[in-house]
Amino acid sequence: MNSISSDDAEIVYTATGNGRPVVLLHPFPVHHEFWQPVTAALSSKYRLILPDLRGHGDSGVGQGPATMAKHAQDLVRICDREEIGRAAFVGVSIGGYILFEFWRRYRERVEALVLCNTRASAETLDSRAARLRSAAEVMERGVEQFAETMFPKLLGKSTLDTRPDLVSEVRAMILKMSPEDVSMVQAGMAERPDSVPTLKTMTIPTLIVAGEEDAAIPANEAEIMRQNIPSTQLRMIPKAGHYAAFEQPGAVGLLLRQFLDSRYSA
Repeated sequence: MNSISSDDAEIVYTATGNGRPVVLLHPFPVHHEFWQPVTAALSSKYRLILPDLRGHGDSGVGQGPATMAKHAQDLVRICDREEIGRAAFVGVSIGGYILFEFWRRYRERVEALVLCNTRASAETLDSRAARLRSAAEVMERGVEQFAETMFPKLLGKSTLDTRPDLVSEVRAMILKMSPEDVSMVQAGMAERPDSVPTLKTMTIPTLIVAGEEDAAIPANEAEIMRQNIPSTQLRMIPKAGHYAAFEQPGAVGLLLRQFLDSRYSA
């Protein structure tokens, strides 16, 4: 693992493979090992950068809410350390939220995008209140209880019914976060801006991936992105929920490889 100091937090990341750089951003509330089942499909041709996002895994959360602006600044500092001028970026859920902010600030560094199980629309009043309530409750009740409430939102019914091993792996990743980590990341997501107006500016090749069983983000959110991003395609993953890349790594890994190979075929 490598580490950088980014303002008030120590951010860790790993790098593997050789070739054109691809930065993979995991979802909340896990860490970079979320991508492990997919890396074999990519690392033979691409140089993969896998951060633990601020407040996740072994990365510090810093002071105050982990806002999208802070995450974007962490990301550009990793790219600077690795001497990456331009890269393809892949983001799941919060990873997508960060990439919208990253695009607004550093679009010249983005060569292609993959947006997985994410949305551009801002939090509603209800969802913002729910995040802030969760941020308070985890400080009182701890991460274990928080994790148990998350599984139906994170994993599809097919996974929950047939893959207890994946449930156990997700639980272990979540439990690496402290109550403060969870609280400050939730508070940061509650503040995230509306990115729908940003979509029409995203004039780069973009792939949108969604899980057919995603209980956290409805399919119409993927359709909003497809309709508004100029050069994009949408792929739905059967028997997968919010963690489609983890639940169906073969299918998602193939999609990522095909998309990246087509982008860099020239």
